[in-house]
Amino acid sequence: MPERLCADFLSWLGAERRAATKTRDTYGRDVRAFLDFTAQHTGEAVTPASLAALRAADVRAWLALAAQAGDMNATRARKLSALRTFFRFLKLRHGVDNPALQLIARPRQHRPLPRALSPEEALRVAYEIGEASDLPATQARDTALMTLLYGAGLRIDEALSLNVGSLPAADDALRVTGKGAKQRLVPLLPLVRVNLAAWLKYHPAPAPDSPLFLGVRGKRLNAGVVQKILRDFRRLHGLPEHATPHALRHSFATHLLAGGADLRAIQELLGHVSLSTTQRYTDVETQVLMDVWRRAHPRA
Repeated sequence: MPERLCADFLSWLGAERRAATKTRDTYGRDVRAFLDFTAQHTGEAVTPASLAALRAADVRAWLALAAQAGDMNATRARKLSALRTFFRFLKLRHGVDNPALQLIARPRQHRPLPRALSPEEALRVAYEIGEASDLPATQARDTALMTLLYGAGLRIDEALSLNVGSLPAADDALRVTGKGAKQRLVPLLPLVRVNLAAWLKYHPAPAPDSPLFLGVRGKRLNAGVVQKILRDFRRLHGLPEHATPHALRHSFATHLLAGGADLRAIQELLGHVSLSTTQRYTDVETQVLMDVWRRAHPRA
């Protein structure tokens, strides 16, 4: 019964909630761990009826065990989120209604602020990343990719999933498929378009259904390869260790906010479902201002 419930839950997550593969895998592990714990904790077989009878204390005991094993607040909050989603599925598909989960407070998460690069550092990556290779094609590819990440705020997986046919016509926005298969439109700066066009001149097979960014073997470029390229570049050029592909996305948002962009517009460009996620960048701006004040004010 537990395995069948898990399988049905994962199918529901993918088909109806359109959850990403990583989310399904993670939630599947969390729910299986909870069902195993429940069987040992209650000494009974896990059935929809037994799940409906669980108390808030039973769920707290599972979270407490996770804390003893070293799980931080963020991990336990994710596990609780997985469990609440699972019970939502049980209510919809099996008529199981257990209000006990609503009595459990979500563990507070102390999320680190997004670590952006300075404008100068981000531009160095975008303009000079080609120096990491002696091959003109690789230089053009890496320059096009880094300017796309910084100039459009894409996640690395979003950029690498693009095909040649994904590129828009002149003056049109780029259609990006983000988390949960959600799509958004992102405008492309002229420099980004120029660098993409320069790379396409080296592309060995620029058919519409071909991957936009290719590795040395002609397959879709892997995110791990991109991370290594930037890791080697930042160490050679004395850039901070947080100079990663994702830091270019943070830099895109932070620099837009510093330039006066509207928070809602930044939310749309980044593809954030919740405005609270985007609001973290206002904390980055505040921190930057405080650092300047501490360095410059005579009474600091």
